[in-house]
Amino acid sequence: MALPNISQPLIYRALPRETATRYAMYAFLVLAGSALIAVAGQVKVPMWPVPTTLQTLAIFTIAAAYGRNLAVATLIAYLAEGAAGLPVFTNGGGLAYFLASATTGYLVGFVVAAGITGWAADQGLASKPIKLFAANLAGTLVILVLGALWIAAMFGTDKAIAWGIGPFIVTDIVKAALAAALVPALWGLFGRK
Repeated sequence: MALPNISQPLIYRALPRETATRYAMYAFLVLAGSALIAVAGQVKVPMWPVPTTLQTLAIFTIAAAYGRNLAVATLIAYLAEGAAGLPVFTNGGGLAYFLASATTGYLVGFVVAAGITGWAADQGLASKPIKLFAANLAGTLVILVLGALWIAAMFGTDKAIAWGIGPFIVTDIVKAALAAALVPALWGLFGRK
């Protein structure tokens, strides 16, 4: 296996090269990432009409550090944990919450957004703040659109923009920018070859 280089996600610099140890580390990273997302979902910033959380900041940071495959696996694990009843979602857990709450569209959007930012990391963009920010913005757009579509299906199209996008657009752009600054800073700690 070739040595990690800057075109690979950040996490590959820290992983051992032995196969068994590497897969154990992948499992650990998926669980640690899903736990970080769960904790970030509990950090609520009061806003009207609904509070915002730090989940997207955690998701974009994890995706940029992990790359697409590991990031998507982390988000799928997070959703599976919540659907199984673990209280990892912002307001609890359980299959009914996952399938029938106003947040279902956002939860699905998290997986797609992680894939977008993770793909950007796979292309070597995690060390380039502007390009990473663009990937994070694309992920933000997906999250907001899927969230709004779900809200429109549940409450009507008149609520989709007012409840599904409006309260989150500014804070989500800020979180996308923070993640785009944080991961390249971490690249600096590892040094470039």
